[in-house]
Amino acid sequence: MPAISFQVSTASGIPIYRQLIDQIRAQIAGGRLASGQFLPSVRQVAEELEVNPMTVSKAYSLLERDGLVELVRGQGMMVKASSNGLGQKTRKQVLLPLLKQVAHTAQQLNLSPQDVLNQLKTLLEENTRD
Repeated sequence: MPAISFQVSTASGIPIYRQLIDQIRAQIAGGRLASGQFLPSVRQVAEELEVNPMTVSKAYSLLERDGLVELVRGQGMMVKASSNGLGQKTRKQVLLPLLKQVAHTAQQLNLSPQDVLNQLKTLLEENTRD
């Protein structure tokens, strides 16, 4: 399994804890986070992203509340077994709000659909090489 990494943007208008939740949900839905796999510690994520540890803790707590992860005493937050096996429909539901945001921004910037698709294709190809 590749290392878990998160990216946040303070300029997106989406709270950082929400960005973390969305990214973890997407990684679980896409199979990048498997059942039994531990999330990085709150302190580790907070230091890496240069955010308040309480922000990361809030994201983890909400994921636990939603039944995606569970606290294993002395070890950290672990992806629950019931979280895996999310189908294509669920993965698309995770992606849809992000695509809507991209479409809205592209429209505001007066970019053609083809320009947006070309940029997205380039980004997807770059990410598969990483």
